[in-house]
Amino acid sequence: MMQLSLGRGMSSHHSAVAQRDEWLTPPHVLEALQPFDLDPCAPIVCPWPIAREHYTVMQDGLSQPWRGRVWLNPPYGPKTRLWMRRLAEHGDGIALIFARTETAIFFPWVWDHAAALLFLKGRLHFHYVDGRRAAANSGAPSVLVAYGRENRDRLAQSGLPGKLIDIRGAA
Repeated sequence: MMQLSLGRGMSSHHSAVAQRDEWLTPPHVLEALQPFDLDPCAPIVCPWPIAREHYTVMQDGLSQPWRGRVWLNPPYGPKTRLWMRRLAEHGDGIALIFARTETAIFFPWVWDHAAALLFLKGRLHFHYVDGRRAAANSGAPSVLVAYGRENRDRLAQSGLPGKLIDIRGAA
């Protein structure tokens, strides 16, 4: 999710219209893909479990060690590429980002490293930190990006509606 400065929360998407910085991943998405070992972009307050270990904006998850299977809903904006690079290099996890396949982020950190993509059907409705579902959708389509065979298989077995693209094949 999102952080553009230390004053804004992580694990969120920024909405210029709503003037809000934290938009939590819908719980049904997390439930379909868990368990995760680490959420390096965790909100300071979260109404549902995301991973066994969390880094919030206060710990700066980008500079911390990453272990195990990672859930990444990165800060959206200029720093998204740094988070996607880190997950691509880590090689074990799933990221939730906008499905903007033409962007500079997609070419080096998704197309060249990911095992599979799940383009989600429709637009997600993110949640506020108190757990309430936002009335408006995200404003753009989303994609789940899997790094590693296990995560590719989790996308395939998730039951989430959308189109799965297996980039790496069975290898």
